[in-house]
Amino acid sequence: MWINSPGGDCVAAAQIYNMLKNYKGKVTAKIDGIAASAASVIAVAADEVLMSPVSMMMIHNPATIAFGDHTDMQKAIDMLSEVKESIINAYVLKTGQSRAKLSHLMDSESWMDANKAVELGFADGILYTDREEGTPEASMLYSRKAVENALINKLSAKYKEPKKPIEEQAEIPVQDTVTGRSVAEVNTRLEIIKRFI
Repeated sequence: MWINSPGGDCVAAAQIYNMLKNYKGKVTAKIDGIAASAASVIAVAADEVLMSPVSMMMIHNPATIAFGDHTDMQKAIDMLSEVKESIINAYVLKTGQSRAKLSHLMDSESWMDANKAVELGFADGILYTDREEGTPEASMLYSRKAVENALINKLSAKYKEPKKPIEEQAEIPVQDTVTGRSVAEVNTRLEIIKRFI
């Protein structure tokens, strides 16, 4: 089974997962492009998962659209929590990783190259290589949230308002020497960025 998919509906993925698990023969999944989101759930149903050296796998939290009042929103949150637990069930069976680690990887929207997927147990091997078992290779794990948090921390540190008496702050607005913006303006922009990330 060749996979190159950005994902889709997690209920459809669950049905495909079950059909693959019930198949009596051996199932080999070969990821030649991407197995992201729900497609990663389908991939881990295979008896053997092989990734191209140039392919990627991505796992993240399930998402939905909800409409209504606070009780409707809470129902949507509860539903998403249960869907996440069901996805973690599949990942645990394949990888042997702890639920807590897998949950953290999903929270961070984690992108894995072939080496990292093998290292974490999402894949069993890499296509087109005759690498000996146990030979370490450089691997890459990209976490969108980790990058965003690092950026916000660096910006916050650079534009942190200096500790000055309130009288001085009221008289002379502190400005960044590079952009000419006041520290208060930069902090306001950072808060806006945080809301939309």
